[in-house]
Order: sequence, then C-alpha cells, then structure tokens
Amino acid sequence: MRNRKFFWIVLLLLAGIQTYVFSALQTLLVHHGHVAKMAVTAIFWVLNVSALLVLAAFPYVRAFQKSVVFRNYVFAVVMGVFLGELAASAIFLVDDLRRGIAWVLPHDHAVVLPRYLLLTWLGVGLGGSLFLTLLLGFGNKYKYQVRRVKLFFGNLPAAFKGLKIVQISDIHSGSLQNKAAVAKGVDMILAEKPDLILFTGDLVNDHADELDKYTDVFGRLTAPMGVYSVLGNHDYGDYYAWPDKDDAHRAAEQAAGRHLFTPLQQQSINKLKQLQAQMGWTLLMNEHVALERNGEKIALLGIENWGGKGNFARYGRMDLAYAGTEHYPFKILMSHDPSHWDVEVKPKYPGIDLALAGHTHGMQFGIELPRIKFSPVQWMYKNWAGLYEHGVQKLYVNRGFGFIGYPGRVGILPEITVIELG
Repeated sequence: MRNRKFFWIVLLLLAGIQTYVFSALQTLLVHHGHVAKMAVTAIFWVLNVSALLVLAAFPYVRAFQKSVVFRNYVFAVVMGVFLGELAASAIFLVDDLRRGIAWVLPHDHAVVLPRYLLLTWLGVGLGGSLFLTLLLGFGNKYKYQVRRVKLFFGNLPAAFKGLKIVQISDIHSGSLQNKAAVAKGVDMILAEKPDLILFTGDLVNDHADELDKYTDVFGRLTAPMGVYSVLGNHDYGDYYAWPDKDDAHRAAEQAAGRHLFTPLQQQSINKLKQLQAQMGWTLLMNEHVALERNGEKIALLGIENWGGKGNFARYGRMDLAYAGTEHYPFKILMSHDPSHWDVEVKPKYPGIDLALAGHTHGMQFGIELPRIKFSPVQWMYKNWAGLYEHGVQKLYVNRGFGFIGYPGRVGILPEITVIELG
C-alpha cells in the first residue's frame, strides 16, 4: 500500500462513523432495561472494534494478504459492516440536520430536541438491509452472464464483417476458490466459438503465484485468430507489501523520483508474462499486431495500464503502440482502465475505432434494468459498464469475469462479452 497516511485517515473516519451510529442507536435503547442496553453495547463494540483491528492489520500482515478466505470473506464482512453503518449514518444525518435547524430558530436552547424514532429505525433498517444484501450477493460471483453487442463501422474491411470477438476482463485469479465454477465460465466462452478472444487486464490480485492453480483452466481458451491480453493495474503487484521493499529501496525510489519495482515484484511480473505465454496467450506490451482475414488486415493494439483517474499507475505508452498502425483502415485498442479513453485516446488518437476496457467491475454492486442503470462507481468513472460512443469511436467496458475485495455481486453480474463487428 503506497499511501498509508491516507489509510490511517480512513480508519479514523470509520471510527468516527462507528461512534456516530452508536450515539443514534442509543435512541432505540432508551426504554429498554439495563441488561438489554449492556448486551447491545457489548455486541456493537466487539464487532466494530474487531472490524477496525482487522483493517488496521491488513497492510502489515502478509498472512492476511495471502489468505483467500480472509480476503474474500472476513474482509468482505468487515467492509459490509462499515457500508451498512455508512448508509445508516446518511439517515441519521438528515435527522440531525433537522435538529440543528430547529436549534438555531428562536426557542428555549436549554431543551435538546430528541431524534425522530421513525428516522432512527429507518437508518438501522437501511444499514441492516444493505449488510444482508451484501451477504446474499456472495452467491452471485460465478453466475456468468453473456452480453451480446453488434457494432457497426463504416471503415471496417469487408473481410472482418461478422467477426466474433469475446472480451473478458478482470479475472483476479487470487480471489477465485471454485475451480469447477470457473471452468464452466470458460466452457461458456468456448461455446460461443469466437474468432478472437481479448483479455483486458487484471489476471491476478497481487502476484503471479495466484495463477498457478488456474493455468490449466484458462489455458483452454483458444480461438482461430488467437488469444490476446494486456496488463491491468493489479498485475504489477503495486498493492502488495513486498518483503524486499526496505529502506534502501525507498531511498532508490526517492533518488529516482518515481516508483520502482522491487526485485521480487519484478520477478512476479516476469512470471506472469511467462505463464500467459504458456497458456497460449499473446501479451501486448505497448505494441500492436496485424490481424489478417481473407487477405485484409486490421490493427490490434495493447498497452500497459494507464489510469486517468485517482492514483492508478500510468505504465502504458500509446505512442509506442500506435506507431506503425497509421496505414491500417481499422484499429482496436485494449487498455485496461476506461478513463484512458477520455483522457488520451479521444483527444489524441481519433484513429482508434474500438477501445476495450474493464477495471471498474461495475463495482460489483448496482442496478441494471431496462430504464435504470446505476452503480456508485459512476461517481468516479463516467464510462463504467457497457457501450459508449464518441462520434465514430466506440468504447466497451466489460463488467469483469472475477471479483476482488467483495466476494460477490449485487445487481452487476460477472460478464462474458460477445462482440460482433458489422
């Protein structure tokens, strides 16, 4: 974890939210006996202090970081507690705003306005419902959904009309536990009989060893025109506490004025490249290849991770990948982070016809109905799931094949995208 100061600030904010929720919860205990009050207080603080300790220890305890069970379930339950309390706090805040406004109006300031019991119950109910929904979402993480998209381009060579592409993204093999379920997902991909398979990054969570158990599963992926991939932000291991990231390494980073991979981190990246080659995948590292069909050619470009939002690393080099593609009539770009499309691709590379990305997972939480499409992730990413268009350029953002952090899906199911060019 690069920014631990920010991490501790977040922990302090969470502790503040816990205290705030408990103060509101006491409203519901006013008319209960001493034993009931003590029992609720003990349960609340044991649960919440334990949650804080788990979060505080996570960046420092490698056993926690490596444990799939811990990362998938213990961590998810802890985050579910905080999200539930955050939702409840929003309702409590409305009530406190009412009390604050009433307090500044002319009245006897010696009288403290009580909370509305209804709003307190509403806050507790909302927080509890969110927590329960997240628990139920554990059962959706392997319910792969095939989404079919037909895209038309005026400059697509005739030989490529009808080309079937399967896009998958964000496998996060370090989170996977049910190998049989994952194999069924691979069967679904192969059943589509795609001409081309494109993977848009985040094959692992932190290190290449996570993929060892799944090379036989994902090595089954094959297509007549090949399987191509790029690296996502997690594939570099930047969020892992590498044991050789010592004072000497930090001094080297400071002298260089930039982030540097540790030897063990670089070893992991190299292994990930080797494993993809063993699976028969072609990893594109700021480069392009020509795809040929019936005597005509188009260009497929792939860049390393390039984040246009937050503190996500920018390892990608569009200038290197694009160079030499000018004479191809049609170009497809694989770039893990969809914010790259807005920040660099649209303004600088209008020759990119179709861009494919992932990264957001649709936050693994949201609502997708015929007239309603919402996820909290859209507050950060304008392009977060599905198809987006800018003039003749198109971007498709895959919702992710795997999961990370939260071991489930609520409303946003894991996706296998089938794209037909026309």
